[in-house]
Amino acid sequence: MTDGQMLFYGRFEYALDERGRLPLPPRFREALQEGAVLSQDFPHLCLLLYSREAFRQEAAQVTAVPRMHRRGRLLRWGLLSTSFDVELDKQSRVLIPPSLREYAGLSTKALVVGDGECLQIWSPESFADVWAGARAELQAAQESYEPRER
Repeated sequence: MTDGQMLFYGRFEYALDERGRLPLPPRFREALQEGAVLSQDFPHLCLLLYSREAFRQEAAQVTAVPRMHRRGRLLRWGLLSTSFDVELDKQSRVLIPPSLREYAGLSTKALVVGDGECLQIWSPESFADVWAGARAELQAAQESYEPRER
């Protein structure tokens, strides 16, 4: 995280309207007011919502791997070909394109989960399944965590 960049955290459940518009948590709306980028996550079947600046930083990491290497091409395809610019409407909602709603299994409800530099958008059922499987790993990761010297 760079200084001054928003730290996205917490878990929020919202209803999607019939057009696929999703409200955003009030505390994060200002950080996304200038526009955002919505992308598929891999390997999870969820979406990632970045501020434009955070997306630029993510894209810079991906494009730092040369495209002449297969890994570089795959990373570029994985991020750049699945990403869409989105804007907040007057009610601070983002319109999720149909292809992304289908990818993430979103229909009537969505879970917005903070992930540091971005927000994840999950179907509540998919998140519950992944979270249940990750809890044991999380406990082991927390027990072996060594803080970095500052």
